[in-house]
Amino acid sequence: MKIKKSHDSLIYSLIKKEEKRQKEEFQMIPSENYASSDVLNPLASVLSNKYSEGYPGRRYYQGNKYIDEIENLAITRAKKLFKAEYVNIQPLSGTPANLAAYMALLKPGDKILSMNLASGGHLSHGSPVNMTSKNYNIVFYNVDEKSGMLDYDAIHKLAKKEKPNLVLAGASAYSREIDFKKFSEIAKSVGAFFMADIAHIAGLVATGLHNSPIPYADIVTTTTHKTLRGPRGGLIMAKEQYAKEIAKAVFPGGVQAGPHNNVHAAKAVCFYEALQPEFKKYSKQVIKNAKTLSNEFIKMGYKVVSGGTDNHLMLLDLRNKNIDGKTVAEALDSAGIVVNYNMIPYDPGTPFRPSGIRLGTPALTSRGMVEKDMVTVAEFINRVIDKYDNAFEHKKIRLEVKEFASKFKVPGLDD
Repeated sequence: MKIKKSHDSLIYSLIKKEEKRQKEEFQMIPSENYASSDVLNPLASVLSNKYSEGYPGRRYYQGNKYIDEIENLAITRAKKLFKAEYVNIQPLSGTPANLAAYMALLKPGDKILSMNLASGGHLSHGSPVNMTSKNYNIVFYNVDEKSGMLDYDAIHKLAKKEKPNLVLAGASAYSREIDFKKFSEIAKSVGAFFMADIAHIAGLVATGLHNSPIPYADIVTTTTHKTLRGPRGGLIMAKEQYAKEIAKAVFPGGVQAGPHNNVHAAKAVCFYEALQPEFKKYSKQVIKNAKTLSNEFIKMGYKVVSGGTDNHLMLLDLRNKNIDGKTVAEALDSAGIVVNYNMIPYDPGTPFRPSGIRLGTPALTSRGMVEKDMVTVAEFINRVIDKYDNAFEHKKIRLEVKEFASKFKVPGLDD
């Protein structure tokens, strides 16, 4: 999407600088991607001008005839894409979607069993710094310390001990396939609700490249960006029996009020694109690229948490390199390679100075990169880490990264 020059020359120039940055650098944060021009266009449309509190056919404002049609179309497409009984497209992002899900199923003080942030979970799954922990009693499960993988027997044992009201599956930094059927069985065995957060893997679930929680979970939440390659936003899917509770929790229950109609239209386009055969081909390449990148790091002597990846991301444990994740992330950033520093399971470091970095392949794959390009990317990253304190070397690599990146188009900017 081409940004038109406006009277506000300062903001225009900053947007153009960000466009340039996105074109010249490697975007490797797993939660980031490039949306197409068709997805971006509705975001800057007159749909931003309309207020539409409520739901299609039940609004608190007049003049929503076409807004209703847009929301209904997005719902229909999302149902088809994920094979869901009920869909609510109004959540503004993943965390509000999760908060609404909790509100729909639980009472304040109820117990949630979820993945520890340090093992790969998410802030909104009950981190002490998040409001979830203020409203609910949180019990965490962790990955196995040796394998770095989920231990379903241990989780089942913990569930029987703690008797949670809700079992939550999902992660923001877990590179292996999640067995949602097993989680469902664990939840049923203790009489708990089962909820799945697929924000990171939604695109892989939609294309059948990761097993789906839809047949097993009471509620499924996700974002619409990341591997789904849509606008920044949230989505709730559920069994029809929870429709009223979810709708009330999103609005007027207090999580949010007026929905963002421009984002609804962009979501509708995103779901349409994800229903096309090309999207499955893209998603397959995301996984191929991640596996190749992971294997290259292992060949170079890096420790990849869990020994590899089944999805779009990986965690590098840098302790054997005697360097922390923040130092590496900052060095890579100076060389034009954007990742994020991240805790690893049982990390001796702190959230602000952890032992790992998290990186993924959705955005690079959107630019058309394939396995052979991942070998080159891994080499760039290794060179930066080898010379992590050499600013001159970083500048040199940055020019090489820029030259390499220029071979690949950027969706939304070059289409």
